Amino acid sequence: MEFSFKIGTLANDFIATDANGKTIAYVRQKMFKFKEAIMIYTNDKKTELLYKINADRMIDFNASYSFTDANDKVLGRVGRRGMRSLLKAHYEIFDNENKTEYSIKEENPWSKVFDALLCEVPLLGMFSGYMFNPKYGVFDNDGKIFARLSKKPSFFGRRFKLEKLEELPEGDGERMMLALMMMILLERRRG
Repeated sequence: MEFSFKIGTLANDFIATDANGKTIAYVRQKMFKFKEAIMIYTNDKKTELLYKINADRMIDFNASYSFTDANDKVLGRVGRRGMRSLLKAHYEIFDNENKTEYSIKEENPWSKVFDALLCEVPLLGMFSGYMFNPKYGVFDNDGKIFARLSKKPSFFGRRFKLEKLEELPEGDGERMMLALMMMILLERRRG
């Protein structure tokens, strides 16, 4: 699966495609909201709403983001792991009963540091998207990795690839995908 951000829009939105290039979701972050509000549609024409992601508070630090389907059925949530997330991204995925199922961890936080430093250098900064590409692993509570999300080399950090490394239990794939979509929006904004 691949996530590609649109460049020519004011909103922070992207398209999710499967391995064959078929669009499976269009993710749109609502602009000018005090609380994060993300809508996920079947395509970029926004004909059918699939999911909603909403923050539980206005301030981003330690906010939790709940997933619901189009009928407002709660599917789970994702939350940043407090102080651990300041230098190295760390999120936890919870099921609909509020139990921790998975953790999303940045595999090498130095790539983000070097990327931020290189961005400050005139002319060289525009090539940082090709040189430093963070990777995030999705781990269960026993430390087993199930998926990896990697930023692909590109200008403006606009393309990400999701690789499934292990089979997921029934129903977990949907929750994991929604958590990774929200995490990409948050981490892309952080740098």
